[in-house]
Amino acid sequence: MRRDQRVVVAMSLGVAAASVLALGWFALTAAMIGSALGEDERQAVSAALQPRAALMVLTTLVLAGCGAALGQWIYQRWVAPPGRLLEQARILVSTDVQRAIPAEGAGAVPDLARVINELAAQRGQLQRDMAEQVAQASRGVEQERNRLAALMSELTQSVVVCNLDGRILLYNNRARVQFRALSQAPSLADGAELIGLGRSIYNVFDRKLVAHALESVQQRLARGAANPAAQFVTITRAGQLLRVQLAPVRGVAAHGGEQATGQAASDEPSGSPPLAGFVLMLDNITRDFEQESERDRLLHGLTEGSRGSLANLQAAVEILEDPDLDGATRERFLGVVREESTAMSRRIQDLATRATRGLATRWPLEEMLGADLVVAAQRRIESQLGLRVRAGEVDAALWLKLDSFSLLQALAYLSARLGDEYDIKAVELRLAATDAGHARLDLLWTGQAMSTETVMTWETDPMRIGAESSPLTIRDVVQRHGGEFWFERERVRHAAFFRFLLPLASERAELEATTFLHSDSRPEYYDFDLFRATDASRALDERRLVDLAYTVFDTETTGLEPSAGDEIIQIGAVRVLNGKLLRSESFEQLVDPKRPIPPAGIPIHGIQPDMVVGQPTIDTVLPAFHAYAHDTVLVAHNAAFDMRFLQLKEQATGVRFEQPVLDTLLLSAVVHPNQESHKLEAIAERLDIAVIGRHTALGDAIVTAEVFLRFIPLLADKGIHTLGQAREAAQATYYARIKY
Repeated sequence: MRRDQRVVVAMSLGVAAASVLALGWFALTAAMIGSALGEDERQAVSAALQPRAALMVLTTLVLAGCGAALGQWIYQRWVAPPGRLLEQARILVSTDVQRAIPAEGAGAVPDLARVINELAAQRGQLQRDMAEQVAQASRGVEQERNRLAALMSELTQSVVVCNLDGRILLYNNRARVQFRALSQAPSLADGAELIGLGRSIYNVFDRKLVAHALESVQQRLARGAANPAAQFVTITRAGQLLRVQLAPVRGVAAHGGEQATGQAASDEPSGSPPLAGFVLMLDNITRDFEQESERDRLLHGLTEGSRGSLANLQAAVEILEDPDLDGATRERFLGVVREESTAMSRRIQDLATRATRGLATRWPLEEMLGADLVVAAQRRIESQLGLRVRAGEVDAALWLKLDSFSLLQALAYLSARLGDEYDIKAVELRLAATDAGHARLDLLWTGQAMSTETVMTWETDPMRIGAESSPLTIRDVVQRHGGEFWFERERVRHAAFFRFLLPLASERAELEATTFLHSDSRPEYYDFDLFRATDASRALDERRLVDLAYTVFDTETTGLEPSAGDEIIQIGAVRVLNGKLLRSESFEQLVDPKRPIPPAGIPIHGIQPDMVVGQPTIDTVLPAFHAYAHDTVLVAHNAAFDMRFLQLKEQATGVRFEQPVLDTLLLSAVVHPNQESHKLEAIAERLDIAVIGRHTALGDAIVTAEVFLRFIPLLADKGIHTLGQAREAAQATYYARIKY
């Protein structure tokens, strides 16, 4: 029961007790007066009072009710307002909320509220002035951070930075995509469950491998190496081969008796800065390994097969040199020569075909401005072939996704054949977008045109330009780009052109390694405060709230009765780490409930039945969310409701959510016991939090996370600093008794 409720009950009981005492006093007084009267006088008094007994009882009850109402009025006007004023003042003192406290109550309470508002306004102005000064001083740091983010986003390697506990504190977008590609099962919610700040890298790598690499780096440091690094190859659970290069992140040596932080402090030589963490640079070499293995197999087969064939050929030739050899034997050995030479030719052709196929896919598709491609082709053709090249109609805004090396080679090859075989002296390049979402690149000339058969021959011949040759054909280049190629005449202009149909940069292969060479996903994901992470082995209940990692989540459901068959239709979650809301690491996934969505709930959550058709079911989504929330404390508003839905699916999905749970509804009752409402909207209004996307799972999770971050300093004001203290205080509230 809330404190204000207890006060009201106590006052009501006090008024009732006073009424009983008054009645008792009246009864005692009447008895004493009656004992002093004579018999005749008592009969006269009794006769006078008997008809008015009911009126006296009614008067007594009315007086008791008036007393209770008076007590309630006194409480609401004189007792409750100071308590609410105290709670609102604590919000202003402990958070960055800038809002006026309502002037309510009687006496000096409204004046006190106005004074507090004035002081809060003055403090707000001082904070803004200080923030401006801090902003000016930190612009240099922010510039360095942006440079780091830009560098990380442009790297062609996956980069992950960890502290010594293996907690991820920085990664680039390429790493996120690569981790998603390494998963055994299709990832959900854009792979949010696989990588994130504060997550352990040991979910991917064996801890012993990293420990061995770190030990090797520390030994090299002890020997005086300036920039030691270690490298190892490992296989993931999905069977992918990774080449990993590990480099140390050096800390700052302790000075003036200050103890260096981190477990490496005791491992470093005296006077050497301690290790603060390590950088991992990852390369997926699965395809390279397979190609190398295939190449080795082909070379081995060619070598061994050719050795046997050459031995047979040599023996057959020696026998055929015998002039006395009869015709039948000669014919038999000539057959051996033909068979072995055919087998050698087949092996060589197979090797050449596979080598050409590997060459066609060796160069990655990159994003390139179409105008830059035209300029590069113009320069290459003019310098290499001596032809005049004119840039015709070129869409300067087009970005292409292409293998520029092979495409420039194809344009030069076609230009060379036009010049050599048809004496063409000048060509024109045109580039424009098509209505089908592709780009058309034309190589146009005026003069004699060739037949379709000639074009097909040019398309399938290996490309040769002067002394340079390539096993690739025009058709190989076109297939590499997933495009088309054809020849066409313009009879009006007496011209002809070759047309390439190429992909635009927006048509991206989801897991293509080079997709993120020019990513716009800045800033990257980083949180350097994790270098100061506390010892992970400490019991969670003993750890401070500000040091823990949290998964703040919410669910949207078909109804409000989980035990009666209602199902989850959406899960949304965000991470909170080091006092920061990581919006970029959110989890949002629709769920097919395999049952109808009641129409009454659609206006609330906005999820139409057709939106969940084809979405994964809860037995797929819940394990992914479990992985996302691994090793964090769960936070929700009215968590008992959401946890009940999760617990009912534990047996079906095989996952259990055993981590601690905090409920912002209960925490609100802890920090604001005098407030009338603990709904999420009411709390957000008190704390001056903008509510966006309410009644969507992710929107509610974000609001809940912001509320929780504001609660942490308010809990500290009440002496609640650790997770165990917060859970104990929450369980002592009245709302903790609600069950679902």
